[in-house]
Amino acid sequence: MRLQDKVAIVVGAGQSPGEGTGNGRATALTFAREGAKVVCVDHNLASAQETVDIIGQNQGTAVAFKADVTKEAQIKALVADTHARWGRIDILHNNVGVSLSGGDAELLDITEEAFDRCVAINLKSCIFAARNVIPMMREQKSGVIINISSMAVITTYPYVAYKATKAAMVSFTEQLAYQNAQYGIRANVILPGLMNTPMAVDTRAREFKKTRAEIEAMRDAQVPLGKKMGTGWDVANAALFLASDEARFITGVTLPVDGGASVRRG
Repeated sequence: MRLQDKVAIVVGAGQSPGEGTGNGRATALTFAREGAKVVCVDHNLASAQETVDIIGQNQGTAVAFKADVTKEAQIKALVADTHARWGRIDILHNNVGVSLSGGDAELLDITEEAFDRCVAINLKSCIFAARNVIPMMREQKSGVIINISSMAVITTYPYVAYKATKAAMVSFTEQLAYQNAQYGIRANVILPGLMNTPMAVDTRAREFKKTRAEIEAMRDAQVPLGKKMGTGWDVANAALFLASDEARFITGVTLPVDGGASVRRG
């Protein structure tokens, strides 16, 4: 019970249609299993409620909250509701992000509308969620913020908005870390590599008009460690470590969870 009695907000705790378990849902389930009270946030309330129902079946504590986190007013409502319900916020886990599903494209093809949408979802949501929990965490003299970026930051990812916003998230996390260390607040960022999740695999299968098996095989072949993608549980386990007191002296860190892809050069 590494998060016993902690209160955690997991933004993006639902998931896209498809097979397997997404990073956000896996993290919400893992935090609850380890004793946290979890607010499962998603723009799709039914999907967030599915996560809550699974937690409840395993005797965990969670509630679903519907929010469009590109709107600060809805983030404020989320934070106020969490504080009214449980009196504190110990962990903020930002797990939302879109690329192809948000209209992202290569430079000569991207539209202004798609770019603005990706920036709002991937970056603005993260910044304003942090803005609204930081005052409470400073008052508590404790807190953990975990942001989910992507290995797209340091690889030859072709789509403009996702790469740019996820790179900005790394710099923002570092800023959070050094500006809030004096208050006992830690901030770290995870870079998932090639993951076998509904968003990563099923979305591409639909977009590229291929079978799920074809997308899986193509992605598996690129992973150095065992030629097999990771899963949402690998990201969740990394987030659990960073959220726990075992990582009490770790802040401002960028952690690849990528099966060795980041050590490949040339």
